[in-house]
Amino acid sequence: MLKFFVAPTLALVLAGCSTLEFPFVYRIDVEQGNILTQEMVDQLKPGMSKSQVEYVMGSALLRDTFHEDRWDYVYTRRDGRTDERTRHRLSVFFENDRLVRLAGDYRPGGEPPATQIR
Repeated sequence: MLKFFVAPTLALVLAGCSTLEFPFVYRIDVEQGNILTQEMVDQLKPGMSKSQVEYVMGSALLRDTFHEDRWDYVYTRRDGRTDERTRHRLSVFFENDRLVRLAGDYRPGGEPPATQIR
């Protein structure tokens, strides 16, 4: 009779442990992708070659084989304490291996983007 009481109780207790948040447990900040700064974007000028853009910005996170003239730089961060998520992106477009335009959260000579949560 006791085993019919202990087994379900033990299963219930163990299942409940997975949803508890224990105090004082350290959770790390998770950063992924390319770190983007306004200073890096300010260095980009129309007419730059792909190698010059790569020197300034680093390797693009996404290089689509179907759109070779578009590079996407994406940066995401999750705060370990608050679980707040931020995301910034920048798309760089080329024509004839020369920089023609930018799209995304950053503008050359502009203000850095506000925190975006997605």
